[in-house]
Amino acid sequence: MVRALAVSDEVDAALCAGGAERLAVDLVISAGDLPFDYLEQLSDQIDRPGVLVPGNHDPDLSGYSQRAGMWLRAGLPARWPGPAGYVDADGKVVDVAGVRVAGLGGCVRYRPGPNQWTQAQQARRGRKLVRAARRRVRADGKAVDVLLTHAPPRHCGDRSDPPHHGFECLHDVVTALRPRLLVHGHIHPYGEPVPDRRIGDTRVVNVVGHKVLEI
Repeated sequence: MVRALAVSDEVDAALCAGGAERLAVDLVISAGDLPFDYLEQLSDQIDRPGVLVPGNHDPDLSGYSQRAGMWLRAGLPARWPGPAGYVDADGKVVDVAGVRVAGLGGCVRYRPGPNQWTQAQQARRGRKLVRAARRRVRADGKAVDVLLTHAPPRHCGDRSDPPHHGFECLHDVVTALRPRLLVHGHIHPYGEPVPDRRIGDTRVVNVVGHKVLEI
């Protein structure tokens, strides 16, 4: 069992003031739209790794790779703009702290800027992610534990205004991968209760602010 601190969208001052260390977690999971120095502080406090997908208010993290300890972009040395100690899972399948995470960051496109996708674009990204996950499962037999997204699935905890619509394709991705958890942010509860939802056997969790999850 892995205990994860899942965060998104809203900075929690209590976590910065030592609260994260007292939670005794093994991993930080970020669903996007948080300051990168805040994420680094959380990871430093618990002395554990992190995994993230970007939100629509985050910078573009695409195209970076690491080779022999050096960050590259388009084959040239580059500075990784993301938080130190974190793996970017957007469009990828990654293993962090014993947890297999498949990621699809961003939200429905509503203005110019990075990390925003039309429904059709995200559907293509979702199909590519499913193919990558299936290759990994065939290679080692380990299934995806967490589908990490910024926006929720459509009609599963999203909102009626277009910027807060969920992605329709996430239903198909969940059906294909059958993760234990779908972790998302983007939808601020503003004090309202946010019950977990389900797509089949997958628990769908809004982690705006923070939640501790057992995986």
